[in-house]
Amino acid sequence: MRWIFSILVECYLKWTYPLRKYDMVPDHSFLKQICSCMFMVLPDRFYDRVKEGSLILRKSGVMGFCKNGLLLDNVSSAAQLETDVVIFATGYKSDEKISNIFTSVEFKKCISGSSAPFYRECIHPRIPQLAIMGYSESPATLFTFELRSKWIAHFLAGKFKLPPVKQMEANVGKWEKNARRYSRENYKRACVGVMLQIHCNDELCKDMGINPTRKKSALSELFSAYYPSDYANI
Repeated sequence: MRWIFSILVECYLKWTYPLRKYDMVPDHSFLKQICSCMFMVLPDRFYDRVKEGSLILRKSGVMGFCKNGLLLDNVSSAAQLETDVVIFATGYKSDEKISNIFTSVEFKKCISGSSAPFYRECIHPRIPQLAIMGYSESPATLFTFELRSKWIAHFLAGKFKLPPVKQMEANVGKWEKNARRYSRENYKRACVGVMLQIHCNDELCKDMGINPTRKKSALSELFSAYYPSDYANI
C-alpha cells in the first residue's frame, strides 16, 4: 500500500510541476524521501519565476569561487555566474550543537555518532538529567513535540520511571535502524516519519499509563486519522 501510494504521489507531482523540463526529478523515490523527513513546501509561484528567468536552476556537484562570482562544475569558465551574494542552505548538524554544550569528552561522545541517541527522542540513556525537545524532526510537529513535553512533565512528576540503561539503548538502536530503513545511506538526522508517528505516540501514552487508543469507536480507530485534539485531555 505504501509503495502504491508513493508511486501515485510521484506521478501526480510530475504531472503538476515541470520537473522533467527543468531536470529536477530526484534520483530517490517519494517513499524514501518522506520517511527520512527530507521534503519541502514549494514556494508560491516557484516555477513561474523559473519560467520568467528571475530564478535560475543549476545542478552542480562541485562549486567554487572565482573573481566575479561562482564557478560550477557543469559550466565552462566562459560562462561563470556573476554573483554578489551566496547563501549556503546546507542545513545544520544538531548532534554537534548539543555535544558542544558539554566540557566532558565522555558526554560529547555520547551525543555524537548517532542520528537518534535519545530514548523516546527526549532523554539520553546515559545522561538522564538532560532532556532535549525538538531534536527529532517530524512532519507532524504538534504530535512530536507537544506530546513529548507532556511525557517529560509526567516523568519529572515521578509518575513513571525510566527503564535500565541497556534496555533504553536497545530501544534507541531499534528506532535508529528503522529510521534508516527507507532513507539514504548518508542519512544522519533523527526523524519520526509519518509512518511511525502513531506508534511513537502509543509508546509515550503507555509510559504515562494512558490508554493509547484515543478514538471513541473501533471503526474510527482503524480508519480515521489522528489529530492533536485526540491527546488534548492528557
